[in-house]
Amino acid sequence: MSGQGGVGRCVIISGLSGAGKTSALNILEDSGFFSVDNMPPVMLPQLISVLSGEAKFTELAVVADVRGGALLDGIFPSMEALKKSVPDVKLMFLEASDDWLLRRYELTRRRHPLGDGVSVLDGIAREREMLACLRERADIVMDTSSMLPNDLRIRILSELSLDDSPMSVVVSSFGFKNGLPKDCDYMFDVRFISNPNYVPTLKHLSGRDRDVREYLNRDERKAVFLGRLKSFVKFILDNYNGAVKKQVHIAIGCTGGRHRSVALAEELAEYISAMAIKTVLRHRDIDKEQ
Repeated sequence: MSGQGGVGRCVIISGLSGAGKTSALNILEDSGFFSVDNMPPVMLPQLISVLSGEAKFTELAVVADVRGGALLDGIFPSMEALKKSVPDVKLMFLEASDDWLLRRYELTRRRHPLGDGVSVLDGIAREREMLACLRERADIVMDTSSMLPNDLRIRILSELSLDDSPMSVVVSSFGFKNGLPKDCDYMFDVRFISNPNYVPTLKHLSGRDRDVREYLNRDERKAVFLGRLKSFVKFILDNYNGAVKKQVHIAIGCTGGRHRSVALAEELAEYISAMAIKTVLRHRDIDKEQ
């Protein structure tokens, strides 16, 4: 995208330290963006002015976060100023669960940027509080907790409509007692269906096992719900058709994420695959209690 030969698109990346902001910046740089890390937002209009004379720099990506200290306070006025000359300005906010952030800090052995004299967890909590306003006003909020590098790349390119690949669908199962998924587009609760967890012979099995599926099929509500879910999913996918969204995440939850949600996610993923749509199936909590 280009605005009369100048910068036509600016993506401002912010979020929690350790959530993948540098990786996101590298992904956009590989896609042709001029990229700057740890950019004081107040300098954005000047940078746009400098780049506008270079026809090849039509897209800009910058990271602005708590490392900038008080300079981060100018991000919203700077964005409003940018929108007067740049057609497409987006704020992307990356986050992750405390457990994943701690794991990443342990791997890199880096200290938290707010961590002088406090624990990493305290630094994370303080950073969440400081960035709450940015998260609330972000155009794109992305939870990178369980993402592999390629998952992050696909998601970012999809959110920004930067690739021409066909639409893909992620179908995931989860347990409500383990927390809500933070990055799904549609979430469905199947806790109204009879729970195999209370049947001693089925408790140790999962929704992938035939005995569990046969048990669920005896509950008439399951067939009614799945039929209506398939009809709804077909409607939204037909209308998205890769133009509005490149990737759609549908999450199905039950109490523990082992029986009911797994079985229905399996059947829904099979149905979507039969529509010749790339489908990824994930079971977040299937082994949590094993």
